[in-house]
Parts: sequence; C-alpha cells; structure tokens
Amino acid sequence: MSTTSLPASDRIPALREALLSAAFTADGLLDRLGASAYAALARSETVPALRATRGESPLDTLVRLFLLQRSVPYERARAALPVEECVEDGWLRRDGDEVRATVDVRPYGGPEGEDWFIVSDLGCAVGGAGGIGSHEEGVVLGVGGASTTLAGITVREPVASALDLGTGSGIQALHASQHATRVTATDLNPRALAFTRLTLALSGAAPADLREGSLFEPVSDETFDLIVSNPPFVISPGARLTYRDGGMGGDDLCRTLVQQAGDRLNEGGYAQFLANWQHVQGEEWQDRLRTWVPRGCDAWIVQREVQDITQYAELWLRDSGDHRSDPAEYTARYEAWLDEFEARGTKAVGFGWITLRKTGAAEPSVVIEEWPHPVEQPLGPAIEAHFARQDYLRDQDDAALLAARFTLAAEVVQEQVGLPGAEDPEHVVLRQHRGMRRATKVDAVGAGFAGVCDGSLPAGRILDAIAQLMSEDPVLLRDRTPQAIRLLVEEGFLEPVRR
Repeated sequence: MSTTSLPASDRIPALREALLSAAFTADGLLDRLGASAYAALARSETVPALRATRGESPLDTLVRLFLLQRSVPYERARAALPVEECVEDGWLRRDGDEVRATVDVRPYGGPEGEDWFIVSDLGCAVGGAGGIGSHEEGVVLGVGGASTTLAGITVREPVASALDLGTGSGIQALHASQHATRVTATDLNPRALAFTRLTLALSGAAPADLREGSLFEPVSDETFDLIVSNPPFVISPGARLTYRDGGMGGDDLCRTLVQQAGDRLNEGGYAQFLANWQHVQGEEWQDRLRTWVPRGCDAWIVQREVQDITQYAELWLRDSGDHRSDPAEYTARYEAWLDEFEARGTKAVGFGWITLRKTGAAEPSVVIEEWPHPVEQPLGPAIEAHFARQDYLRDQDDAALLAARFTLAAEVVQEQVGLPGAEDPEHVVLRQHRGMRRATKVDAVGAGFAGVCDGSLPAGRILDAIAQLMSEDPVLLRDRTPQAIRLLVEEGFLEPVRR
C-alpha cells in the first residue's frame, strides 16, 4: 500500500482515452474476465482474473496493472497506455524493464451507463483484488458495498447544490456531479481530497469544490439541497484509522452529523447518511435515534442489520488486519473494544440508513423501522416517494381519505394463505415487487378494496359497494376503514390520484 505523493491530473484526458480504447470499463471487464472471474475479484480472489489475462492485449495489461497490481513489461505497457507520460505524472512507477501502478484504478459503471473510474490507494479497493487488511493511517479506500448502497438510496432530483461530506475517493461526489449544478466535497484527510480530484477528472466529470476539515466545519453556515455522507461510522476504542473511526465516543459522530444537518439544508432538501448506532441496555434503539432527528425535518430511519458486540469487534479487527497480528496484540485490541462497549452499556450495534428532509410542517413525520429484507436498488425513487406520501397524509383527515381516489401501486400482487382445500384463506397478503418489497396482511375488506382501486371511484363509494356485497353496515365500515387506507398509502401499496 502506498502513501506516497499522488499522480498529477494535468494530462488525464489522454489516460482516460487509453482506458476507454482498451475497453477497460465495467462492461469490458465482465466480457473479458467472464462472470466467474469477475465475481471472484469482489471476494478478493485474484487467481481466476490472472488466468483470464495471460494474453498480451491492452485490456489484459490494464487489468494486471490497475486491478491486480502486478508488474508488466515496459514495452507491453507502452501498447496500452501513454506510458512515458504515466510514469512522469506518477500513475506508474518504472523498475528496470517493468512498470507498476502506484494507485488502484477501478472501472465503475454510472447509473446511465457512464464509464467512470474510482482511484484509491493500492490494496484498498473494498472487496477488490488487493484485499483490505493492514491499513495505515490516512489511506483512502475505493468503492465498496457501503458506498454503492449510499449511492443507490440517494434521491437524484436535479439540484443547485450538493455536499459530499467525508468524500473519500469521491464516489458520492461523482454521482452528485450528474444532477447538481455545484458539488462541494469535504474530508478531514487531505489525501482523500486529492483522490476525489483524480476520480472526477479520470471519469470525465466536472471538478468539485474540495475543502479540508471535519464534519460541517469546512462549509460553515452554507446550506445545500442535498447532503450525502458515508462517514467514519465505526464505533471503536479510539481513532486509529481515519477512513472508518470517527474519533468521538460511541455513536457520537453519527449523532452529531445528523443533528447538525438540519441547519445546513435548504427547504425541501435531503440529507442521507449511512450510520452505526448503539443498542444500550435499558433503552429502546428507536428512542435513541428519535433524539437525533433535527427540528424541522421529516426523517426515515431504517435499521438493516444488528450485530452483537463480539461480532462487531471481530468484523472490524479483521477489516484492519489485526487478526493476522501477534496473538497477544490481537487479544489486547479485542479487549479494548469490549471494554469500550462495557463502559457504555452497549449490548449490540445497529447499521442502517438515515434520510432527512427539511420541511416546514408543523408536525414532522419520523418513521423508524427495522427492515433486514432485500430491497430493489436503486432505492432513491422509492425514498422520494415515501416523503411525498407523508406530505399527502399530513393533509388528509378521514373524510378527505374517503373522498379521495386511489390506484394500486405497480407490481403489487395478492397472495392467499391457508390450508390446502380450505374454502376460505386464513389470511390475504399484499406483496410489493418494487422498492422496499414490503408485504402486509389485509382482511377481506382490505383485499377487496385494494383490488378495485383503479382511480375511477372515491374510496367511500368503493366501501359502500363492499358493504352491500358483504351485508355490512356501510356507516360502520366507513368509520373503521380510513386507518387501514392510511397504512396502505403510507407503505406504498396504494397511490393517491392527484388532482
């Protein structure tokens, strides 16, 4: 792993052209390596990719240089790259008759098929060929599961200003450059800002306003339409590694980041984070997170995973390569993690997404839930739709809901569950195949109501017809059903017909 000076960015267009000409792209790699070897790279297994690149094509050469981080003959590199310029600018280092890459350059497909490249330190492409262990202070990681998750859940409306806080190698800034007029990227690590500059330039994106500093300090009291952050959220004893350890006690960094975001958002703006939070003895985790939500913001917080403190400590000890260190040193570091958790009364650690939206509503909506199930990425449109539904429901009393018209959301199916041969099902389930992919039980009235919602009739008239078919009192049915309609709308099964 290198922490030396970084490549220059003066002649990047020629390098980008060489990479594209050789099909050193996400699609090109899949075609060249095959699905099996391509998938093995994500598991840090390089042997299949080495076997697949034993030829001497420019693409074989680039894969070995920038993904597998192997030396190649100087003359072979000349056939794939403007090699003299790459050596002079610092992308390659010459050693006799061979050259090696000084940084990891990883093809990354944009949401509209853009050919992008993420530049990071050698051996620090998360889940990539170089592995991830034994990190030094100040290194910058490449693209990984957390960063792609955040990119997928981000709302992608065109905006005037976006802030990528804790930019790392610039992945979120790169995405934001496609729909924000002005992108600001900050990081406590000046090396990360240099990598972001390289990532944006090599990807052909517009440059960002790069600022050094912690949390919101670099932007002072500026406000933005979108804030995204994949912060150093790991709850650890100390701040040994900048890329992951926040340097505050417990989950204070994530709490501070979320609480301060409200004052940096323009009206209607979104702030979206990945975060860890403590599960503390004697406290409901939902109550803990509710105190994080800043005044004047709607919030949707989704817990995706929970680990007990031993699992959590072991995960991050492996991440830093400590499991390969001296056993006594490993034991001491493991003990330090457990001491930290014991002192704070922490019994487990949650991981998930936090989305805020600045709103002028008198009663903001705060939804906190656990959802460990698969979802459809990109989820950004579903997140935007969630907040639109909160706006709608805030303005609708029961009478308004009964007068409204609804349609069944796309790709919602009905499942009947019961014993084989039974005349009637035990219960009916509505299931989504898009977005959060929720499922909810409904009674016969709910199933019948959802089934005929095509936007042509007000909800009240549909209920009157159901009451007649089921020999129920229509007044009582109208009284008890609005809450069920509200829930189906809130969870995205029904969509209001806007007038």
